[in-house]
Order: sequence, then structure tokens, then C-alpha cells
Amino acid sequence: MIVRCSGWAACRAGVPFRSWLRLVFALLFLGALAPPSFADCNDKPAPGVDWSGCQKLNRRMDGTNFQGANLAGVNFTSSDLAGANFTGANLSSAILLRTQMAGAVLLRADLGKALLDRTNLRGADLSAARLVKTELHRADLTDARLVGSDLQGTEFGRASLVNVDLTGANLQGAYLARTDLSNAQFGNADLADADLYRANLVGADLSRVIDLTAAQLATACGDAATQLPPGFTPPASWPCVDLP
Repeated sequence: MIVRCSGWAACRAGVPFRSWLRLVFALLFLGALAPPSFADCNDKPAPGVDWSGCQKLNRRMDGTNFQGANLAGVNFTSSDLAGANFTGANLSSAILLRTQMAGAVLLRADLGKALLDRTNLRGADLSAARLVKTELHRADLTDARLVGSDLQGTEFGRASLVNVDLTGANLQGAYLARTDLSNAQFGNADLADADLYRANLVGADLSRVIDLTAAQLATACGDAATQLPPGFTPPASWPCVDLP
């Protein structure tokens, strides 16, 4: 018997309940398997843009507003992003090698596992940003703000962190070997297991840091102007003869 109907309600009336229910669930299941939307690399730079995985090398986008954008895995190598606004943006695993980002705003941005070797971040604001296992070898973060940032396992080898503000930052397990941290403000930063080998702490304020050990200090380089937590004394090796 062929049941002819003119609408959903009419068809429902001619179909057994169990069969109708199976049909509904099948449609919902197929909808869940629908292919996801993909990034359009031709979209113009704008707040909320989805450029995940796109190639944006050697581009000039200084001052661009990327607030809330999905930039995961983007390759920005050698691009000019000075003064750009990345507030709340996802830059996880992005490639930003030798990129110009001086004065950029990266508040609450996710830069986990991103590559920023030799990148210019002078005066950038990375407060409350996530930089877990991010690579910043030889990057320039002079005068940058990293207040409350998550820097667990971040690699700063030979980076410039002169006058940087690290108040409240989580530096557990961070690699700071041979970095220039002169006049840095650590506030209540957590330095548990951080590698400070030959780090320049001349004039730095570590008076309120958490989980610092005498063994860590002994491998670093400070001077009489370096402020230490209560109970700590400058190592006999200070000041170092040759700084990084």
C-alpha cells in the first residue's frame, strides 16, 4: 500500500511510531557527521576571522584588529604585525619566526606551542596570555608585559627580557638560560624548576617570587642591585665576570 501525503504531519500519521523515531535519530546522526566548515584563507583580516592553518608569510598587517580570531597554526613568518590587536585570539601552534610584533596587544591570547624565535615583541602586552611550551629563542621582549601569563615550559633561550613585567606569571619549568632579565619585575611569579643558567638578573626584583631555590640562583648572574627574597643571600659567584 502506498501512502501519499502532502506534508510532514500527514506523513507522520501514516508511519508507525517506532519507524518514525528511527528516522528522526538517523537524520540527527547524519547531521552530526556533516563535514565541518573550513577556514577561508582569502578572507580579509578582521576580528574573529578564521585563518587556521593558513599561509601568511611576509605580509604587512601592522595595526590590524585580530580580536577573537582563530589563527591556530597560521604561518606569519617575517610578517609585520606591529601594533596589531590579538586580544583573546587563538594563536596556538602558530609560526611567527622573525615576525615584527612590537607594541602588539595579546591580552588573554593563546600562544601555546607557537614558534616565535627571533621575533620582535618589544613593548608588547601579553598579560594573562597562555604561552605554555612556546618557543621564544632570541626573541626581543624588552619592556613587554607578561603579567599573570602562563609560561609553563616556555623556552626563552638567549631572549631579551629587559625591563619585562612578570608579576604573577607562572614560570614553572621555563627555560631562561642565558636570557637578559636585567631590571625585570618578577612580583609574585612562580619560578619552580625554572632554568636560570647564566641568566642576567642584574637589577631584577625577585623579592616576592615563589619557589625559588639557592641552587637556581647559584647558576644565574646578578649583582648588588638584584633584590632577593627574605632569607636569600647573593651567591659568591656574583657578579659574573662575563654576562650572556
